[in-house]
Amino acid sequence: MSVREFVVLGTASQVPTRHRNHNGYLLRWDGEGILFDPGEGTQRQMLRAGVAAHDINRICVTHFHGDHSLGLAGVIQRINLDRVPHPVTAHYPASGQKFFDRLRYATAYRETVALREEPVAADGTLAEGASYVLEARRLSHPVESFGYRITEPDGRRMVPELLARHGIKGPDVGRIQREGRLGGVTLDEVSEPRPGQSFAFVMDTRLCPGVDELAAGADMLVIESTFLDEDEALASDHGHLTAGQAARVARDAGVRHLVLTHFSQRYGDPQEFERQARAAGFEGELTIAADLVRVPLPKRG
Repeated sequence: MSVREFVVLGTASQVPTRHRNHNGYLLRWDGEGILFDPGEGTQRQMLRAGVAAHDINRICVTHFHGDHSLGLAGVIQRINLDRVPHPVTAHYPASGQKFFDRLRYATAYRETVALREEPVAADGTLAEGASYVLEARRLSHPVESFGYRITEPDGRRMVPELLARHGIKGPDVGRIQREGRLGGVTLDEVSEPRPGQSFAFVMDTRLCPGVDELAAGADMLVIESTFLDEDEALASDHGHLTAGQAARVARDAGVRHLVLTHFSQRYGDPQEFERQARAAGFEGELTIAADLVRVPLPKRG
C-alpha cells in the first residue's frame, strides 16, 4: 500500500528554540523519501521521528543558509555509514556548489553510497518517474533560492457503475486498466479522469512569480511564514513571507492543505499564525507545523 505523508523534523528559522529544531522535512511518496532542507540537528530529529537513512532517495536544498543546509554533512555521512543500498540524488542551487562541496566533505569518512549531484541552475523539470515529476522554480531571497514541486501524472479512476453496466468484474478490471480495452469496451467507457496529486515546498522568499507557480492547485503546500503580518516590512527586507501573505497565496492558488512553518523565535504563540492565516481568507485544511508531526497528504481528488 502506498504511503504519502509529510514528516516534519524541524520548524525554526534562523535560531532554534527549546521546542523547535532547525529546518528538516521528509516527504514519503510511495516507496521513495525526499528530504528537504536538512538544517543543523536533522540527523537526531530523524531518529526521534522514526526516519532512517535508508528512507532517503533524494535531498532537495532550497538555498545555502545554515538553517536549511548545515545538517547536510551529518546526513550524508549517515547515509554512507548505514550503507544505504540505493543511489541518493542531491538537488541544490548550482551557485552554491562550493558550499555543497564543503558540507559533503566537511570531515573524513568512508564513502560507500553513490551520491549523485544534480545542481539546479534554472526553472524546469529535474526528474521524471512513474509516480511523479519533480520541478524547481526560482524564488526571491538574498541568496539564490529554489522551491520544489512534485506532481503525480494524471490517471483514471474506475467507476463501479460503469463496470457493472458492461459486465466487467474480477480479474478483467485489472486487464482493462493495463491494456486499455477489453473486447469492444474501452477504458474511457468504464472510468473517469483522476487528477494526479501535487505537493509544493516553498521556503525563504518574498512574494514572486515562482511562489505562485509552485503553489498553483497544489494538494499540499508547505510554505514559510517566518513573520506575522505586523512585521511585513521586516519580512520583505529579509526576503521572507508573513502568515497572511502565505495564506493568500494558498487561497488564490486553490491549495487544499496549507502547512505553515519556519517561524521566527520572536513569537511565542504559534496559534497567532493560524489566526492570521484564517483572517487572510484561507478556508482549506491548515496545519501550523510542529517538530516531529506527520501530516498525510490529502486523498486524491
